[in-house]
Amino acid sequence: MDEAKDRLRTAATTEPGRLQIIGAVLAALVVVFGAVTAFEISDRAAAADDVVSRSQPLSADAASVYRSLADADTAASSGFLAGADKEPPGVRERYEKDIALASKLLIKAATNTDSASESGRQIATLNEQLPVYTGRIETARTYNRQGLPLGGAYLRFANEQMTKVLLPAAQKLYDAETARLDQDDADARYWPVLSLVLGVAALGGLVWAQRRNYRRTNRVFNRGLVAATAASTVVLLWLAVGHTVARAELNDAREHGQKSLKVLNDARIDSLKARANENLVLVARGAVLTDDGKNDKYETEFSSGMKELGAGLEAARKLADDKQGRDPVTVASNSMDEWKKRHVSASSTDRSGDYEGAVDKVIGPKSSTGECFDLVDDALATALAHEQSEFTRAAEDGRGALGGLPIGAAVLAVLGAAGAILGINRRLSEYR
Repeated sequence: MDEAKDRLRTAATTEPGRLQIIGAVLAALVVVFGAVTAFEISDRAAAADDVVSRSQPLSADAASVYRSLADADTAASSGFLAGADKEPPGVRERYEKDIALASKLLIKAATNTDSASESGRQIATLNEQLPVYTGRIETARTYNRQGLPLGGAYLRFANEQMTKVLLPAAQKLYDAETARLDQDDADARYWPVLSLVLGVAALGGLVWAQRRNYRRTNRVFNRGLVAATAASTVVLLWLAVGHTVARAELNDAREHGQKSLKVLNDARIDSLKARANENLVLVARGAVLTDDGKNDKYETEFSSGMKELGAGLEAARKLADDKQGRDPVTVASNSMDEWKKRHVSASSTDRSGDYEGAVDKVIGPKSSTGECFDLVDDALATALAHEQSEFTRAAEDGRGALGGLPIGAAVLAVLGAAGAILGINRRLSEYR
């Protein structure tokens, strides 16, 4: 041990010894810079890839689960109002399609989710409770075909299960998947601080070594050190520019894609809730009141839902950054205004004692509130498709900006370290 210390001390007091130490330090700095850059950017690239291919699709699927369940409940109440012998085939098909889609998406989500996680627990709840809900709907339809009032009671039981169990579980699933998306997005955008610091340190060391070489030999360039400096500069610039571009694209995906998607999904869900409550006003026929016993529960919730829908559409309009995003939101807003007018007319008809006329104004094929609801839903679907494409484009561009950087940084670091060692060895050869 003492002998090694003596050798190191002796080496540090001679120029060849100092050069060997400088060469070793420079090579180590460049290699560590390249290795850390490769590691940090690989981590950022993996997070960006998760945003594009895993967490955002799962978040979108969770929103679709919620939407499918809410739409199935709406279709079930619409079919009940029409009557078993008059139920349009399209309404029944819509209900069955919604239930099938929700089941399919839950299977897909389960295969990509840890069963012990929050998402896994909510998926288990949904898989357990969905058959109970569909069973109650079928019981309601059976009693409705027989003309028994129990059908309405079972439909209300099914709706209560949907609103108090299934939809809250679907909301928690959506929240959990959206939180995972936000975390992946934050991980992808986090600055590679250590890589940048090491890059500046490596460049500083190389510049210092060349300046020292110039002051001792009057030689302006040392080819090996110049090559090492060039390689390190390329890595540092690639790192700074690549991550800046990736961060900007991911920010764009979040600000003009994900935020709009969330607002539009919420608005679509609000419209579905409002539609279900509008149908249930006629199904219950005043039998279910608010907690204070003063007002019709479903009419009150319909009014509240329409207010939330209006606020959501206004927020979506402000977030839309192009005509393709704004136009369908405008269509949805105009259709919502017409919906509210027609609802007032249907309510007036119902209060006057013309129940059949009120039903026709709610679920009829022409000039009904259902027609307005469909326009709102279709317009929001169009807006969602546009914002989804905007998000995917920006997120994929962000992921692409990091492509090749980990491997490139590693290769250039090896070349830079080799250049530093060759440059120092060239000076050492002068002492032999």
